Amino acid sequence: MRINVLQHTPNEGVGAIGDWAKENNHDLYIYHPYFYNGVLPTADETDLLIILGGPMSPNDTDEWIYKERELIRDLLKVNKPMFGACYGAQQITKAIGYTVSKSPVKEVGWDKVYLETDTIPYLPKELMALHWHEEMFQIPKNAELLFSSEHLNNQVFLLNQNVIGLQFHFEPGPYDVKEIVINDYTYAVDSVLNQTPQEIINYDVPEENKEVMFKLLDFITQS
Repeated sequence: MRINVLQHTPNEGVGAIGDWAKENNHDLYIYHPYFYNGVLPTADETDLLIILGGPMSPNDTDEWIYKERELIRDLLKVNKPMFGACYGAQQITKAIGYTVSKSPVKEVGWDKVYLETDTIPYLPKELMALHWHEEMFQIPKNAELLFSSEHLNNQVFLLNQNVIGLQFHFEPGPYDVKEIVINDYTYAVDSVLNQTPQEIINYDVPEENKEVMFKLLDFITQS
């Protein structure tokens, strides 16, 4: 399987997604469209698309952001699996005509998320996830809500049984969290979670987050 990854900032990489690809002997290709003049893969050469997070908004007007959404729509037409994290999830919903708007709260740091359905088997009822956002997606009409949190209902959606969008992050390991925080620590200001950058770094990344990340990717690629 060829996994094409759209990475949007140097400090938000594949993390556990790369581990999953390696364990399953998949080929991983990482694109940086925000930097290299919007270079993107085609739908034909994509078996699984991973759309990572970033500091930009789907509501921005950069040409490469529009091109990303064209790719997403092309993949939806041929029913290929996709996984979006934070900005990536927002791009998926925006691509199919739903809104991305300011969240009622800014969530930056660690907080619990709660399972809303058992469609994907063997997922824990609650998990501690890394949040790094102040925008939110609208759940598509034909999608299922998978996770919510105390502060924001729309945290994870499942669409067509092979597209998942997470508003938060399950993919980072301990070193990934450090990289995110040391480069973007000022973003923690005014978060409803009220955690300092050092507190975010010091929190032990739950081992089960990687396990859940694997289960999500297994589910959307099972066909």
